[in-house]
Amino acid sequence: MKILLAIDDSKYAEVAIRQIIAQAGSQGAEVRVLHVIEPVPIFPDGQSWGYDLEFGNVRKEQEKQGEELVSRAAKTLRDAGYKVTTAVECGFPKVVILDQAAEWHADLIVVGSHGRKGLDHFLMGSVSEAVARHAPCSVEIVRAHKH
Repeated sequence: MKILLAIDDSKYAEVAIRQIIAQAGSQGAEVRVLHVIEPVPIFPDGQSWGYDLEFGNVRKEQEKQGEELVSRAAKTLRDAGYKVTTAVECGFPKVVILDQAAEWHADLIVVGSHGRKGLDHFLMGSVSEAVARHAPCSVEIVRAHKH
């Protein structure tokens, strides 16, 4: 089984990793850990959301953080017996996740849900919802339990 695990740097990603380990048998399962770096908006005056660094340095830092993120997730999954590959891609998460799933022929996509509602959901959109609607395979949306 080929599992595409799309993660960000949130508690929801950790929950998704634990869910894979708890549910899927590692025997013969391969997990690709994917982190997507969203494009940094550039405003007409050349400023980008308050970053004082030039765009190239911002992107390099995002890529470094993304590599560290997928590396930590990969170690956890390897320690649980999974064959793991990693990828850090730039683009819009909804699109990149769907493209990666199709190109890699994933059997399952696992994503965490931030559980946004109302205006946050309207403004931010829902990556998990878009993936579930348009995926070429099964999708598992993992939610963190509220305490």
